[in-house]
Formats: sequence, structure tokens, C-alpha cells
Amino acid sequence: MERKIKLGSRWVGDGYPAYLVGEIGINHNGDINIARRLIDIAKHNGLDAVKFQKRTPEVCVPPEQRSIMRETPWGYISYLEYRKKIEFGREEYQEIDRYCKQVGIDWFASVWDQQSVDFLEEFHPICYKIPSASLTDHDLLRYLHSTGKPLILSTGMSTIDQIHAAVDVLGLENLLITHTTSTYPCEPEELNLRMIETLRKEFPVPIGYSGHEVGLIPSVVAVTLGACLVERHITLDRAMWGGDQAASVEPQGVERLVKYIRVSEQALGDGVKRVYPSELSSLKKLRRVQ
Repeated sequence: MERKIKLGSRWVGDGYPAYLVGEIGINHNGDINIARRLIDIAKHNGLDAVKFQKRTPEVCVPPEQRSIMRETPWGYISYLEYRKKIEFGREEYQEIDRYCKQVGIDWFASVWDQQSVDFLEEFHPICYKIPSASLTDHDLLRYLHSTGKPLILSTGMSTIDQIHAAVDVLGLENLLITHTTSTYPCEPEELNLRMIETLRKEFPVPIGYSGHEVGLIPSVVAVTLGACLVERHITLDRAMWGGDQAASVEPQGVERLVKYIRVSEQALGDGVKRVYPSELSSLKKLRRVQ
């Protein structure tokens, strides 16, 4: 089986440039203007797509957490009310779809429940992301599989047996798996980047990396280990309010990340030893015995 998948107009997999995703997620804090600014940053710096998150709060928030009070930009409100405030509705997604088409960048979303799948279907996103929290929700996995769209399976908080069970439900066709650790931000000793190699051995599908670390180096290393997709949260400012901001990349960091990954891809080469034309003058001048 060829290790590739098509996302929008791009092939993603072995032999193709890494597909780079800026996860806006909920870093927009419920503000469509912030979302547009983050889309602009992604496009300007050469990311291939942006990603959002879509939940139905009444379905996704456990009953015991709904009435827990917390400080938010909207005041001291319940967790359920907060989840509703942070959630974009139809009007906002219409604007996301319009604006991404205008600037020329693909978009998709993580979906946490079947109602969210139904909601997003009318926008025809290029694929769906299955969040790590939903990896064991086989009913949702079957529902997503029924859409026929490419699927990206995130594997944080999961055992290898749970990943195998999820793949058994989804099948291998039109599937990409991302290694991740669901800690925000994640310390280097828990990134376990060699899992990219492990997943490549376990599953004959494209393997990517969703990073939640502080800094850029691990995401670049992920590409050298075989990740064909890299996803990082992006933000206007890591000091902004929100649980994902601290593990996100600011605009200048996005620019450097793309540059580092593209240079690394060039530097990896093909593993075939050769004498380059640029070496010939040194060869002639320095080598005494031919």
C-alpha cells in the first residue's frame, strides 16, 4: 500500500514535502477577527492549511463539569457557558470558509461529536481530524468514516492497542495518523518523537506529528524522523487568555518553523552517495591519489 493521502489538492506522504498545518483551534477566543488574523499569518508564512475545533457543548461537556464556575474573558461563568462562548457557529464558519477561499488556504477542523460532523459537512472541509480524546469513541469513528472524507487520527493519551482498535474501525484507506502527547505545553522528555518511527512500522499509512512543545526544534526533528505532516497551534501572542496559548507558536516563530522544516527537507537528500559538481574543484586541488 502506497503511504500517501490527498488533502485538498496536495498529496501528503513519503516523497512529498511535509504538509504544514496551523491549528487555530480555540485560540481565536470566540472572535472571528482574531481568526482572520491567524489565517493571514498562516497563509503569509507558507502553511498549507489551518485547523479549527468543533464541539457541541451540551454533548461534549460531561455533566459533572457543566456547572463548575471559572474566570473567563466573559466574566465568572460556568464551564458549559464558557464552552458555548468559545464555540463558533454557522455565521462564523461561513466567514472562515469564505475568507480561506479568498486568501487561498485550505481549512478543516477537529470534530468531537456526530452533530459537529453534520454541521461541518455543509462546508465540505478537505478532511476531518479525530482528536485524541475521541480515539476510543468508535461510534464517532464509524460516523466519520461514513463521510468518505480523508481522516487524520490523533493518538495522544492512547496505548498502541487502542490505536490499533481505532484503525480497525477506520480502515487504512484515506487515513493519516499523527503522533502526539496531549500535554499543553509538553516537556521534551515526554514528546517521545521515536514513536513516529514506531507508528511507521506498525501502520502502512502516512504518519504525522502534532506538537504541543515550547519551541520549534522537536517539530523539525519530527520531519527528519519521517513525519509527513506537522501541526502546531498558532497564536497572536502566547500571553493571551486560553489554555492552548502557551503551547502555541507566535507569528515570527511560524515563519522560522516553515523555513527550518523546508531547509531540513532539502538537507536530508536521498541517501545515495555521489560526488557533487560543487566538489570537483576541491577534488582536483586536494586529492593526491585518484
